Amino acid sequence: MTLAPLILALFLAQAAPAGADLLVAGGTVVAMDAARRVLPDGAVAIRGERIVEVGPAAELRTRYRGAREIRATGRIVLPGLVNAHSHAPMVLFRGVADDLALMEWLEKYIFPAEAKNVTPEFVRAGTELACIEMIRSGTTTYCDMYYFEDVIAEVTARAGMRGVLGETIIGISTPDAKTPQAALEYTAKFIERWKSSRLVVPAVAPHAAFTNSAEDLRASRALADRHGVPLVIHVSETRDEESQMQKRYGMSATEWLDSLGVFGSRTIANHCVHLTERDMGILKARGVGISHNPESNMKLASGTAPVVRLLALGIAVGLGTDGAASNNDLDMFEAMDFAAKLQKLATGNPAVLPAEQVVAMATMGGARALGLDREIGSLEAGKRADLILVDTGAAHAVPLYHVYSHLVYALKGSDVATTIVNGRVVMLDRRVLTLNEPDVARKAQEFQRRVAATVNVKR
Repeated sequence: MTLAPLILALFLAQAAPAGADLLVAGGTVVAMDAARRVLPDGAVAIRGERIVEVGPAAELRTRYRGAREIRATGRIVLPGLVNAHSHAPMVLFRGVADDLALMEWLEKYIFPAEAKNVTPEFVRAGTELACIEMIRSGTTTYCDMYYFEDVIAEVTARAGMRGVLGETIIGISTPDAKTPQAALEYTAKFIERWKSSRLVVPAVAPHAAFTNSAEDLRASRALADRHGVPLVIHVSETRDEESQMQKRYGMSATEWLDSLGVFGSRTIANHCVHLTERDMGILKARGVGISHNPESNMKLASGTAPVVRLLALGIAVGLGTDGAASNNDLDMFEAMDFAAKLQKLATGNPAVLPAEQVVAMATMGGARALGLDREIGSLEAGKRADLILVDTGAAHAVPLYHVYSHLVYALKGSDVATTIVNGRVVMLDRRVLTLNEPDVARKAQEFQRRVAATVNVKR
């Protein structure tokens, strides 16, 4: 009998909720969990870097009285958006060369512009600008591949964003590596520096099948395997790429990469526009995650990825913006809108890729594609506290009948009011807290003048 009070006390201690530092309460919480819960007057309790509980606001306010509260009334509370493919510093080439096919765009404008302008300072300024743009439009995690990736990681961490960041390995001399071997050596050091980061996941990023040798692709896979990090690569973006692969090897890009063993664990394939059924079977069998980039694919006339078929096969498909030089922005709300409409147009079926499925692609789908779905992509207890608050009061946002269709077809990146990453508020009521926005904009203008003076800007 004397043990009863002690047992009861222990039980109550275990049952009592842990404390919370921050409570986001009063908005419509769209959890994107397995049950697809939508809580009209919901709340998210956060302690440190993680979510403690998601539930009705009235209950959580009682349970976590000591927490700082961010009121979300009139706002949608959503998991942070996952931009599954980008080249962040290329925001500084925004508008340099538009209305061109990919190969002409790359070879006549972008590669020469990069050779003359890309330095650590350029990359730093571009990444700062990209991070501000992404934070402002609700992206909390992005996947990148570019040069001087160490600098990109530094800025990403300082901005408070989450990134899967890969150093580009390509069969030409680049601003930070004269040879692919030098790029591989850079990448190995980059991985060692960032492998324990809470925000940065270092990756190996061979550019593509048609721009890398078999030797360099195998070495890239070996490096990724040795460190247990993701491998990021462009796959089957254009018909020209597939034509080149058929002429060289008598097989598709996907088949050739598979023959080299490139599709090991945690591979992220960007674009995947021109896939055969055999290609899709390979990607499914290897567990490859895919980034779909509808705006870039449309603007460069690269084609329409078979997204409906990929999803039907159970392949993890996320959404990406690609770089702002070929999009020309990093707004994931636009990516959602275009993704839905492009598939409807391409298939002739307005019912395919409904809004709820598109929101899933921008959150959990992207998290799955990047191999981070145990940590991010939904609002659930135990996951990282990555979430955004989206205003619904503007003229284009009223009235609101269906929250998923509203997110895809009506709301804009500019409607995002508050962005939280890893439990840290990085933007509050449209004010970015981690970077100096006027200073970043000034530096971007300085680089615009340098770029314009050194390259052929298409008129």
